[in-house]
Amino acid sequence: MPSRPSPVDPASTEVLRLSPAGRRSRLAATVVVLALTVGGSLVGDDSWFPVGPFSMYSGRADPDGQVDSTRVVGFTAAGEEVRLSGGAVGLRRAEFEGQLPRLAGAPELLELLAQAYADRHPDAEPVVRVQVVQRRTDLVDGEPTGVTERVLIEQDVEGAP
Repeated sequence: MPSRPSPVDPASTEVLRLSPAGRRSRLAATVVVLALTVGGSLVGDDSWFPVGPFSMYSGRADPDGQVDSTRVVGFTAAGEEVRLSGGAVGLRRAEFEGQLPRLAGAPELLELLAQAYADRHPDAEPVVRVQVVQRRTDLVDGEPTGVTERVLIEQDVEGAP
């Protein structure tokens, strides 16, 4: 039968107390973290994470609304569709969706995804066009009732054959 550890006598343990300077530094650190968290929650966005809101988890879909999902695809000269998300280019969908306003203003940035794909897949057919496609699923009582897709942004790749 294993032996049980003997209980520690609280009277025999020495209590170490923080110095006044140590208490002040811990209080200051606590105030800074709380100020960053409150300020980030009030005026921040996803780029402020971890002190700002992470909007992906801040709400829920309306059971009688719509759910949007965005993907990036490339096309070869032969018309084959190539997925340009996830491990294909080293960029996750959530990271990409956060850049949509920037890409809408500068669609030529999509060429960087074609280049990243070419760098990661040197033996693959080159991508000649990149599209950002949004899939919208309509919901009624939380159940999908229809799906539509539309191209949000499109860019031909310069120098592609």
